[in-house]
Amino acid sequence: MAEDISLVVRNGTVVDGTGAAPYEADVALAGTRIVEIGKVSARGTEEIDARGKLVTPGFVDIHTHYDGQAVWDSHLAPSAWHGVTTAIMGNCGVGFAPCKPGDREKLVELMEGVEDIPAPVMHEGLNWQWESFGEYLTALEGNPRDIDIGALLPHAAVRVFVMGERAIRHEAATAEDIVQMRAITADAVRQGAFGFSTSRTISHKSLKGDYTPTLRAHEDELTGIALGMSDAGAGFLEIVSDWNAPDAATEFGLLRRVIEASGRTAVFSLTQRHDRTTTWKELLGLADNAIRDGVSIRPVVAPRPIGILLGLEGSQNPFSGTPSYKSIAAKPLAKRVAIMRDSEFRRQLLSEDPVAGSTFPLIHRIGYAHMFRFGNPPCYEPKREDSIVAIAEREGRTAPEVAYDMLLEDEGRGFIYSPLVNYASYDMSTPETMLADRNTIMGLGDGGAHVGFILDAGFPTWMFSYWGRERGRFEVPEIVRRLTSDPASAAGLNDRGVIALGKKADLNVIDYDRVSFGQPYVTFDLPAGGRRLLQKAHGYDATIASGVVTYRNGEATGALPGRLVRGQRAG
Repeated sequence: MAEDISLVVRNGTVVDGTGAAPYEADVALAGTRIVEIGKVSARGTEEIDARGKLVTPGFVDIHTHYDGQAVWDSHLAPSAWHGVTTAIMGNCGVGFAPCKPGDREKLVELMEGVEDIPAPVMHEGLNWQWESFGEYLTALEGNPRDIDIGALLPHAAVRVFVMGERAIRHEAATAEDIVQMRAITADAVRQGAFGFSTSRTISHKSLKGDYTPTLRAHEDELTGIALGMSDAGAGFLEIVSDWNAPDAATEFGLLRRVIEASGRTAVFSLTQRHDRTTTWKELLGLADNAIRDGVSIRPVVAPRPIGILLGLEGSQNPFSGTPSYKSIAAKPLAKRVAIMRDSEFRRQLLSEDPVAGSTFPLIHRIGYAHMFRFGNPPCYEPKREDSIVAIAEREGRTAPEVAYDMLLEDEGRGFIYSPLVNYASYDMSTPETMLADRNTIMGLGDGGAHVGFILDAGFPTWMFSYWGRERGRFEVPEIVRRLTSDPASAAGLNDRGVIALGKKADLNVIDYDRVSFGQPYVTFDLPAGGRRLLQKAHGYDATIASGVVTYRNGEATGALPGRLVRGQRAG
């Protein structure tokens, strides 16, 4: 065996991903597999001294949106910076395949509105070397990466492919349409799709204001698609919903019937909306009842509020929809700041309606009572008395005036943090309760999406730094399990997520005492010079994918061992 060993991680504290107690051991890798655990006498071609460090499996993120970035970029930042070695994309029913040439603009417009990826970025970055979903996977296969990726089949793309403009108009699918969707789904899963995703939320719409084509899909359509997964013998359903059509129990009942009919499994996004603060508890109960009955429908939850970063460098700020701001939006930052400091411009802008002209799909769900100065270092747990509303009341100003002046701080480089969900009580009690539930999966980081106003792909780092080290709420073995074997199992990736003989050689070497975030920043490195928010992580001494070191101390080594994973894997 000695000559086969390519890498040995020595003297580390192994946290194996199962939730078991940590133990001291060496871990030897040969090629893409773990071949020895314990006291390894043989020398590896490469060695890492992990004394005093945690050695964990690579993290698995089942809710990302790298559908476009995976086509044009070999480095899937920011997820890869936070220990993720496998990501599942195609969530929320949006993606780029299947797609007829004449429908490309429809899918671009939808992705631009739903996931905040600018159309010029997609026009330049996507080569469209596909029409079917299988051809899309083949195109992805030709691009090496720093992490492994897998893809769900997106409902919106399928619906437009089959129904054309009727899908955009939200017409009901005919029996013939459903037969076609079922066949497309079965073929996609056989080709390597991990399952199927759909959206039933009014928050998902194009910049023109058109709701996602899947919003009003009927039960027979969803059942037919789920039966396509059954025909292929694999796959899970991912769904995001408003849970109010007409209520949570009715909507969940529909989902449960679909899963019962197909015999597959499902996951759904679970958050606490600030306008319906208890629905999430009902959904936890409904999921638990289903699971106890042998119907696997698991909630995917975030470990903190999902927060919007509003700023002059991002894609959104509280005044983006006003005529005055639109008139200067394309100017360089320094020029905008100078104009906004003019008292007459300030007076005029503050007199305008920021909502009427806004194209931001979430504009009606944010308010000054849940807006805060983000600060440096970033503050993800602000107090109620630090809200813009509270500051305005103390200082005898209006909330828009406070927000306006806050945007100009640090020469316009600061951000206003607006928790969109999970922060109705101005504390972390809701994420804590969600994480503590035995059925939930940690996720919703949305890596690759919302590139100009949400930056949550660092959720793994938050799990360690906040829930582990700062709060001590969850033990390290449980945190690691929630980031590795649990999401891997939910996705059907049973060849990874644990440190065990024969498993995939994806590892992280972590300095637990140093795990933390850098300050968010804006860069213009997307195709067509598009901007995105990024955030570095600290404390990851090494990330290893397929037996190769891809990152050392947060810096890429240049190695690109990541590949497309086609479909669910046995252990």
